[in-house]
Amino acid sequence: MDEERALRNSFAELAARAAEGSYYTYSDFLTLAEQDTLQSMQLPTAFTLTGGYDGAERRIAVFGSEQEFGYHPEPPLAYIRIAVRAPRFAEPLSHRDYLGSILGLGLERDVTGDILPAENEAYLICLDTVADFIAESLVKVRHTDVECTRISELPPVSVPEPVECTVFAASERADALCAAVWGLSRSESESLFSAKLVFADARLVTAPDARLRPGASVSVRGHGKFIYCGISKTTRKGRLCVNIKKYV
Repeated sequence: MDEERALRNSFAELAARAAEGSYYTYSDFLTLAEQDTLQSMQLPTAFTLTGGYDGAERRIAVFGSEQEFGYHPEPPLAYIRIAVRAPRFAEPLSHRDYLGSILGLGLERDVTGDILPAENEAYLICLDTVADFIAESLVKVRHTDVECTRISELPPVSVPEPVECTVFAASERADALCAAVWGLSRSESESLFSAKLVFADARLVTAPDARLRPGASVSVRGHGKFIYCGISKTTRKGRLCVNIKKYV
């Protein structure tokens, strides 16, 4: 409770500074739970969330708007390409490997956003204030030598594209959809909601019987992410054909 109160106070202070000073203020990177807390608050100024690319999970809050201030914000984000120096001799590297090496530099998680692994490289979104430090200091991921370069934007190939597919669900309930997407039993799916692991459009979903709107982006911690596209038809046995876009 104390942590949530401190978080709410931080958001309120950033919003107040933006409203009173007529300039943009920015948070650090927020988890989905923190984004949910922010979106539940009544604040004196508008805010948006950005993570450096469409579909980002970890995002910063931008307090203020062009309508209020008369100019576009410039979020303090930077992009870093982390490239394996000798791909022929490199070991396979996962998201966890990259994250562990970055945090091993002594950084807190809230200064880094999403990490997008690719073949023999990865792309990191981070706060501009730590970008030079990471680019200069990160020279090894696990046992693999790497080279970091600041880049002006993410190349299209680095941004994950969801795969369109169809799953069969017993109903339109959120727990039934999650069960269908990840092959879970109804009880296993329901437990995700009670554990507060399910988010739709960065809002916490605790009701297993919630209905999702078409286009909703659903993230389940420990399982993954999908976009709910709607129901296409019903089978003869009464099951629903659900169209989704799943991140793999």
